[in-house]
This record gives sequence, structure tokens and C-alpha cells, in this order.
Amino acid sequence: MSTLMPHHINTFYDDYIRETFIINVVTCIIISIGLPLTLVAIYALYSLVRKDHVAPIYVINLLISDLIQFCCMIGFVAKPEDYHKTDIVYSIYFSSLVASVCFMVCISLERYLVIACPLWYRFRRSIKISVVVCVLVWTLPLVYCFSSLFLDTPNLSVIIYCIFFFLPLPLLIFFLVGTLKALSASISVHADEKRRIVAMLVLVLLIYTLLFLHPMIFCLKEGERCVTNMNSLPYFSIRVSPLADLVLYVFMRKGAIDKLLASVCCCRMDSNDVSSSTV
Repeated sequence: MSTLMPHHINTFYDDYIRETFIINVVTCIIISIGLPLTLVAIYALYSLVRKDHVAPIYVINLLISDLIQFCCMIGFVAKPEDYHKTDIVYSIYFSSLVASVCFMVCISLERYLVIACPLWYRFRRSIKISVVVCVLVWTLPLVYCFSSLFLDTPNLSVIIYCIFFFLPLPLLIFFLVGTLKALSASISVHADEKRRIVAMLVLVLLIYTLLFLHPMIFCLKEGERCVTNMNSLPYFSIRVSPLADLVLYVFMRKGAIDKLLASVCCCRMDSNDVSSSTV
């Protein structure tokens, strides 16, 4: 029995080294692709804000939080020897994730108001209000960042962090369902804009459920150990989320995406007509 233990330990260590190497390589690929594309997307969306478009402000802040995540990923790959620096990098990374989820909720809320309350949104929207909301959103992760550095019970901090990530789920579902119900009653919004809004809401919900909820369930089970296991595969989907957020930039731009969404809707309508005719 004792002769087998070293073999199992060596096998486990080899698997850990192999898994860490693969994660670091894929992380470098994500950084090399996502970092320049995010900078380009922020610059392009900034031109829309100067034209008094309110919606891109939340997407720009979401992409800024993604930039912070990319910088933290560089720290993950570099692996600083100082444990205090590592704790700071993880705290900043977790805080940027909190900001990302908050801005995803803001994007869904803003798109929901365009469809459900078009007149109220048209007369009440302003860049100043959006800036104030963004400041409040950024304040929340900063409070978490500083509090997590001074909390003596890291397990409690992780539990609060995971519970926070489950709160946006009912909101995102409500915004999507409410938008779908209000589509038929909305007259002032163009058909192409409606399709783009619904596509954005569906995309935000998919990014949240597929890339954030699954790792948070593992983190809630492991407690404070999840901080040291963030380089393992169950949590790797979170690192892909900044790339997924870039797709939101595509839905903010008019053009080819409208043709794609229109063709999808036409195919759906054709299939419904065929099924109704057969009945």
C-alpha cells in the first residue's frame, strides 16, 4: 500500500502540471485575441456615445471591466511570488467580475425599457443618468475589493460573493420575458431594432448562465478553497466571458447583423407557416 502512494502522488502532480500548462496557454491566446479587440470595440462605441447614444455607455463599461480581467489574467500567468500581490490580483479580478455582471444587468434593463416603456425612455434617458449609474456600479466592486482584503473570514467573503452572482438571474429572465411580451404592443421601435434588442437580451442571459453560474456553483461548494483553485478547469469558463462580451459590440452596430437576424426570423416564420398549413 505504501509503495503505491508515491505513484499516485506523482500521477496527480503530473496531471496538475499538464492541466495548468494547458490553461496558461489558452489564457495567453484569450489575452492576445481579446485585449486588442476590446480596445478597438471601446473606441468604436465611444463614437456612438458622442452622438448622444445612451446604450453604448453600459457596454463600454462592461468592456472596461473585461480589460481589467485581461490584465489580471496576465498576473495569473506571470504568477507573482509575493502572496500579497497574488491576493490583490485575485481581489481586483473578482471585483471586475462583479462589475461585469452588474453592467450586464444594466444593459438588459436599458434594452427592456426601450421596448416596454419607449415614451418614458425617450424623454427620460440622458448620458448624465447613465454616468451616475456607472459610478454607482463601480463603487460596489470597489467596496467588495477593499472589504475582502481586510476580512478575517475568507469563507464568508466567498459565500457572499457567490450569493451575489445568483441575484441577477431572476432580473435577466424578467427583462427578457417582459420584452417578449411587450414586443407586439411597441409601435415606435423599428423591427430591426426590436430583433437586435431581443438578440442582445438572449445573449446576455446565455453569457451569464453558461459562463458564470456553473463556476459559482463549484465555488459555493468549495468555499475559500475556490480562491486557490481558480486556475482549475471548472472555473475556466469565466476567463472566456470577456470574449463573449465582444459579441455585444456586434449587436450595437447596424448592418450585417440586421440581415442575419432578419433571415433567422424569416426562417422561423416560414417554418411556422408550413406547420400551420399542414394542420
